[in-house]
Amino acid sequence: MDMTIRPVTPAEHALLGEITAEAYLGDGLLDYGADDPYLVQLRDVPRRAAEAEVLVAADAAGRVLGGVTYAAPGNPWADIATADEAEFRMLAVSREARGAGAGEALVRACIDRARETAGVTGLVLSTQPAMRGAHRIYGRLGFVRTPERDWNPLDDLKLLTYRLELRPLR
Repeated sequence: MDMTIRPVTPAEHALLGEITAEAYLGDGLLDYGADDPYLVQLRDVPRRAAEAEVLVAADAAGRVLGGVTYAAPGNPWADIATADEAEFRMLAVSREARGAGAGEALVRACIDRARETAGVTGLVLSTQPAMRGAHRIYGRLGFVRTPERDWNPLDDLKLLTYRLELRPLR
């Protein structure tokens, strides 16, 4: 599929928020379903776009297929990154676009951004155990599991972590 990865536009904020929320809801990733408080963050693309870099995958007609939030080192949206690491979060692809390469293209765009940032030695992420399709993408792209960094943002939610080793720019 012919697609472009680019920054989200303000006109697309609500749409990407719904794509992200539906991906998490539809895959059963929210303990409280439609009442889960995390939905507020998933839908709040305007805040993420103001504080981090939000990218979308768009098809040839400009239709948004999915998105991701990229946090450079030191960004408040980074949960687990150290000072020399970038991180990405909230990778989501619409149900209709799954399997067409949008998720992998978004991850590759995050890798490119991290590689272009001086001093960055790695790109990290947190994921739920049930996100097996995403895990396959991470493995294909060279990410390795870092179980020593796994964490629990909530008592009953364990997040798995992955890291991609990068060579820093000089």
